[in-house]
Amino acid sequence: MTRKPVHRRLEGQPLFLVLFLILALQMLVPAMVALVQEHYTIARSFFYTSILASTMALLIILARGTRPAVLTGRADLYALLSLFAAFLLLPLLLAVPFSESLPDTRFINAYAEMVSSFTTTGMTFYDDPRRLAAPLHLWRAQVGWMGGFLIWVAAAAVMAPLSLGGFEVTSAGREMGETRIDRFQRAGVIRRMLRGAEQLGLAYVGLTGALWLLLLLAGDTPLVALIHAMSTLSTSGISPVAGTHEAASGVPGEMAIALFLIFAISRMTFSSDTVTAKIGLHRDPEIRIGAALVVAVPLLLFLRHWIGAFDVQAGEDMGLAIGALWGAVFTVLSFLTTTGWQSVHWDTAQNWSGLSTPGMILMGLAMIGGGVATTAGGVKLLRVYALYLNGRRELDRLVHPSSVSGSGTAGRRIRRHGAFHAWIFFMLFAMCLAAAMSLLALFGIPFEDATVLAVAALSNTGPLTEYGAVRPVDISLIGTGGKLVLCAFMILGRLELLAIIALFNPDLWRD
Repeated sequence: MTRKPVHRRLEGQPLFLVLFLILALQMLVPAMVALVQEHYTIARSFFYTSILASTMALLIILARGTRPAVLTGRADLYALLSLFAAFLLLPLLLAVPFSESLPDTRFINAYAEMVSSFTTTGMTFYDDPRRLAAPLHLWRAQVGWMGGFLIWVAAAAVMAPLSLGGFEVTSAGREMGETRIDRFQRAGVIRRMLRGAEQLGLAYVGLTGALWLLLLLAGDTPLVALIHAMSTLSTSGISPVAGTHEAASGVPGEMAIALFLIFAISRMTFSSDTVTAKIGLHRDPEIRIGAALVVAVPLLLFLRHWIGAFDVQAGEDMGLAIGALWGAVFTVLSFLTTTGWQSVHWDTAQNWSGLSTPGMILMGLAMIGGGVATTAGGVKLLRVYALYLNGRRELDRLVHPSSVSGSGTAGRRIRRHGAFHAWIFFMLFAMCLAAAMSLLALFGIPFEDATVLAVAALSNTGPLTEYGAVRPVDISLIGTGGKLVLCAFMILGRLELLAIIALFNPDLWRD
C-alpha cells in the first residue's frame, strides 16, 4: 500500500518545520473563538499570524521538495536537536498573536508565558486572570495541550531510541531487541512521529473530550471545562479562574479530574509502546509507587490535622474531617503529576485544625513527578523505583552478605545499571536546582522565592509559585533576566539535562 501524499511530503522535512506549520494552523482556533465573541482585534492578530506563518512554512516545504528522509545514525540526534529548538524558538511564534492581542504587555512576558505553556509548566506571568480575554486563556491551554501531546509522541519516536527521558532505566533492564519500539528503528523520525500521532491522537482527543463532558455535567461553563480538561491531560495546570478550587464544578469536578490524572502516573495507562508494557498494569512499579504516595502522604497530613483539631475541640466534626481528607488526596495527586491544582477543601484542613500545611511537601511531590514518557515532569517515578530497588538490596546484603537476589535478570539490571543512571540523573537534577537558585538570586530574588521558582521551573509545576511558600511569589517583580533564566530551566526540565548533554555528541556536529 502506498503512503499518503501528505505523509510522503512531510517525511523529508525537518521536524522543526513540521511543528512550525502545525502550530501556525492551530492559531485559527482562538481566532474563530475571538470572532464569535466579538473580540475582533484578537481575532485579527491570530488570523493574520496564522496565515503568514503557515504560508511561509508551506513555501519552504514546497521549495525543499520530496527529499528522502535521513535514515543515518544521526537522525535521532537531529530530531532531539529539533525538539530543543522547538521548545526554545517556537514560543517566539506563539507569543506574537498573544502579545499583539494584549497591548499593555511586554513581549518578554508573552514569550515567557508561551514557554511556560508549551513546556506544560503552567507558570503564569499575569497574576489577574481577568486581565486576559477568553480567547487568550484558550490559547494558553491549547499551547499546553499541544505541548503535552508532543511529549506523548516524541517519547517513543525520539527519546526511546536514544535511551533518554527515563528510558535509560528501562533499557538497562532488557535484552537487546526485546523492545517493541525496535520496529521503528529503520523508519525516519517524521514517519515515527506521524505513526505515533495516529496511534495516540484519538486517545488524547477522546480523553480530553470525555473529561470536558464530565466537567460540563458537574457545573462548569463550556470554556472553563474545556481549558481544565486540556490542562489536566497535559498536566499544565492552566486555568482561566485561578484553579479548580474556584471552578463551579466543586468536588464532583475534582473527582473527574483525579480520575484522568492517572494517565500522568504511567504511560501504560494509555499506550503499550514501551518496554514495561508487558508486565501488566497491576504490576507496574510507577502505578504502585504513585498509589503508595497518594495514600500515605494524605493520611499523614490528615492525622496531623486531626490531632491538631482535638486541641481546638473540633476533632469530632466528621464533615470537616472528610473534606480535609479529600482535599489532601486531590492536592497530593495533582502535585505528584506536576499539574499543581489545589482542592477546594485544601484550606478546610487548616480551618479544621488551625495548622498550616508546609509547602515543602508539595515541592517534594513535584520533584518526584509522574511517569516516564508522560506529560508529567520531575525526576520520574521509575527512577525513584530503581533507586528503591538498589537501596533495598543493599540493606539485604548488610543482613545477609552472601544472599542472592531473586528478582530475575531484568530486575537485577534495573537495580544495578538502572539505579546507576537514575542516580546520575538525580545528581544532575540537584546541580541544576542549585544553579537555578544561584542565578535567580543574582537577579535580586530572595532565597525562599528563588528556591520555589527553581523547583517550579525544573519540575514543570508552575502553581508551586502560589502554594510552595508561605506567601505567593510575586512574579511581576521579576526582571527580564530572571524571566529568561526561568524560561531556560523550564525547557531544561521538560527535555531533561541528559537530553541536552546528548546534543553535545560529536557525531551530531561532525561533517
